[in-house]
Amino acid sequence: MAAGTISRIRLENFMCHSSLQIELGEHVNFITGQNGSGKSAILTALCIAFGCRAKNTQRAAALKDFIKTGCSYAAIIVDINNQGEDAFKPEVYGDLVILERRITESSSSTVLKDQHGRKVAHRKDDLNEIIEHFNIDVENPCVIMSQDKSREFLHSGNNNDKFKATLLQQVNDLLLAIRELLDNADSIVQELEKSIRPAMRELDELREKIKNMEHIEEIALEIANLKKKLAWSWVYDVDKQIEEQTAKLLKLKERIPACQERIDRKAAIIVDLKKELVEKEENARSLVEKSREVTAMKEKLERDISQAVTLKIELENEHARGTNVLKQWKNRVKQLQTQIHDFQAQYMQYTQEESSKAESDMREIQEKIDSFHSNIARLKEEERGLFETQMGIVKYIEKMGTEIDENRKKITQLKNQIRDLQQRQSDKVATFGGPRVRNLLKSIERHERRFKIPPLGPIGVHVKLASEYWSFAVECALGRLMDAFIVSCHRDSVILRECAKDVNYRNLQIIIYDFSKPRLNIPDHLLPSTPHPTVLSVINSDNPTVLNVLVDQGSAERTVLVRDYEVGKSVAFDSRVQNLKDVYTSDGYKMFSRGSVQTILPPYRKGNAGRLCSSLGEKITEMESEIADIERIISERTGDIKKPNDKREEIDLKIKSLKRKRAEQERLLESKKVQLDDIRKTSADINRVTSSDTSELEAEMMEVQVDIEQKELLLQKTNLRLTKALQDENDRRDSYKKFIDCVYNEVEPNNALENEIERAKQKLQEAEQGKAYYEGIMETKVLPDIKMAKAECEDLQKLRQESFKKASIICSESEVETMGGVAGSSPEQLSATINKLEMRFHKESSRYTESIADLRALHHEKKQKIEIKQQLYAGFRDKLNSCQKALDMRWTKFQRNAALLKRQLTFNEHLGKKGISGFINVDYKNKLLSVELTMPQDASRDTIRDTRGLSGGERSFSTLCFTLALHGMTEAPFRAMDEFDVFMDAVSRKISLDTLVDFAVAQGSQWIFITPHDIRYLSE
Repeated sequence: MAAGTISRIRLENFMCHSSLQIELGEHVNFITGQNGSGKSAILTALCIAFGCRAKNTQRAAALKDFIKTGCSYAAIIVDINNQGEDAFKPEVYGDLVILERRITESSSSTVLKDQHGRKVAHRKDDLNEIIEHFNIDVENPCVIMSQDKSREFLHSGNNNDKFKATLLQQVNDLLLAIRELLDNADSIVQELEKSIRPAMRELDELREKIKNMEHIEEIALEIANLKKKLAWSWVYDVDKQIEEQTAKLLKLKERIPACQERIDRKAAIIVDLKKELVEKEENARSLVEKSREVTAMKEKLERDISQAVTLKIELENEHARGTNVLKQWKNRVKQLQTQIHDFQAQYMQYTQEESSKAESDMREIQEKIDSFHSNIARLKEEERGLFETQMGIVKYIEKMGTEIDENRKKITQLKNQIRDLQQRQSDKVATFGGPRVRNLLKSIERHERRFKIPPLGPIGVHVKLASEYWSFAVECALGRLMDAFIVSCHRDSVILRECAKDVNYRNLQIIIYDFSKPRLNIPDHLLPSTPHPTVLSVINSDNPTVLNVLVDQGSAERTVLVRDYEVGKSVAFDSRVQNLKDVYTSDGYKMFSRGSVQTILPPYRKGNAGRLCSSLGEKITEMESEIADIERIISERTGDIKKPNDKREEIDLKIKSLKRKRAEQERLLESKKVQLDDIRKTSADINRVTSSDTSELEAEMMEVQVDIEQKELLLQKTNLRLTKALQDENDRRDSYKKFIDCVYNEVEPNNALENEIERAKQKLQEAEQGKAYYEGIMETKVLPDIKMAKAECEDLQKLRQESFKKASIICSESEVETMGGVAGSSPEQLSATINKLEMRFHKESSRYTESIADLRALHHEKKQKIEIKQQLYAGFRDKLNSCQKALDMRWTKFQRNAALLKRQLTFNEHLGKKGISGFINVDYKNKLLSVELTMPQDASRDTIRDTRGLSGGERSFSTLCFTLALHGMTEAPFRAMDEFDVFMDAVSRKISLDTLVDFAVAQGSQWIFITPHDIRYLSE
């Protein structure tokens, strides 16, 4: 069967059908039945399946009206053949496209399935694509003529409707629109083809520049050949150095035997001297045994002398201490004698007159003391009054100073806030979390592919205020939640935590939430029953996830905002509002009650206020104006402080003057008190002296004299012991001297042996030094020079290997030999030649900004790009030509159809079967089409221009002939007609049916005819 034809229609609960299945043939299909049996419902279902609206079927106002009474759904399933060259996406659908339309009370859906029943598509656009591909227009009466359309179209006298049924104007407009699109595409292709012409000119210029730079390439080639020679010249130069170093090493090795001979000679001398030294040391060892006894005796004598000296020193110290004590006691006796004499003299001088004078002085001094007391009390009172006045002034000044300091602090805070707001103007993201947020967002962007869904945040960036009046209250209510990030799953939260750790963003708040959830719809009965706004009502966001998180995590829908403190207390504590969590005032006070506990928290002022404000410029201007006002107040207060400061300084000077006067009076008072105390003390001392005697002093003096006599006896005994100790020390020193003289006479002959040992040791040392000298020469000169020569030789070998390896990488040795070798040229000469050529090369190359290799690469790249564009534009041109050719073919066919219509189509052919003649008038300008008929029974042969003037059967037959003429010029995979034979008699119906069947067979398309009449009389 042809592609686009219908093989089967299945209906479930559609109109009057509970379950219906109809198999359709490839060409002509008749559906007959009594009126009300549901024949027309099949065409209605076909229209609905292919996307027709319910109203356009003229059978119902809405799709749900098609559902059979008592059922919950209706289903229409249409099997569309998809075979042949006109098949629609056969690789997807196969040989059959199953179109299923399901209707419920609240919705309808369309599903496209393949031949195996697997779902392929469900969008309306996919259905429209199939309809356009097969050219199925179910609303066109030439494709499906339903019962109602049949009545309207067959009996309509409107010439405009007849013209629309030809589809000529629609096709004409469509072809003209396509031609315009092709013309636009052709101009675009021409512009594209022109756009590569400058590039082609650049390509020609590059080709010319490359040709001019080829001589630079020759210099570069010569430099490259010289560098190859230079590489191998270094190898040959190292070979020459290796030969020289080998000869030097052989000469150094010849020095080893001569040096070794001298070392052996010195070694033999050392052996002989060591034998001689051993013999002499044996002789000296026997003398050492004797010296040990002498040494022990000597040590004993020295110990005796030391003991005698120690005893002498102790006795001398004891004698010195006794002499000092004796001296002190004698001085004490003299002091006692003087005191006794003074007491006796003082007693003799005191008289009654002096006592009277002392009493008179004491009275005079007491009067002055009383005067000083009264003066000091008066000065203190004056000083206290001035001090109280000064303290009042100081308190006033301190109050003004405190106010000035507070205003200056406020200015500093405002300036800091201005800086923060200016920073927020330039970077809003950094407002929520600081500069680390910018680093975190960059890290998230780097790891974006690792996230299932990129994180959303900070939340504050996505929040906008409906009114900036509530900005501070909203910030206090949401708090740190505005700095948080939202992720879709736990894995994304782990990745985000790693990103935060990389940028040192600690304590990042991460919220896991389903991004696919729509915005939460909160019923009114769950909201606080208060006229005051909630946080949720004053914020907006383009992202519903942000608002959902603020509801779930921040209870934004249950947090109420009020304008002042008193209203907040009333709402939070007095009204007992349902669903209320917290109340925030516009200045940031938080109020809430939990059970019977009522809590009010002050605003947190240290945070970044104003982060949600959008009019930051106005806020900055307000703060600058506030700073100016505060500075004016500070200036006024500073002026007010100046006068009290002068007054305080004046009072301070007066207080200091009073303090100086009071201090002078107190000093004089103290001096008089001291003078009075001296007089009283003197009088008391005289009285005490007169009443006492010197018996105690005389008794003490007698005790000291007794102690002096005892101490003198002890000193005499100490002198005798000291004399004896001196004598004992002198005797022991004499014995030690005699012993030393005796030992020296015995040891004198042994000194010669010691001198011989020293000389032998000196010779041995000289011989060892000589041997060490030659060994040193061997170790420090001969062997190191050889070692160094060997090392240099090895280094040269390594250098030779490296140079050979590098040279081999550059080129082979045979290649250098083919170029003439490097004989007669040293590396330095080759380097100089290369430098000259490179200077010439750079000088020549400086005339060009690019190298020839770059130019060739650029030429190759541009050439490839141009060729690709040329191929692309050629493809565009081929496709345009193909489209233009197809359009020309369509336009020719359209013109032919229009011409056929003007030539009456097949109208007369069909009319002639009943002896009727007629023709069609087409007015393309006014878009009108009229039918003129001449009836055979009309003797006047008048032309009938309005078919409504005919009988019902004649009108139906003539209009049916016109419809068949239109069918001949339209293309559709299937056609359907319902009740086309209304008002016809049996003869007209038979002729009409034969005509329709013949036309359907001749056209070769699929036809569906619906009629309530008997069709058994149809010809086979």
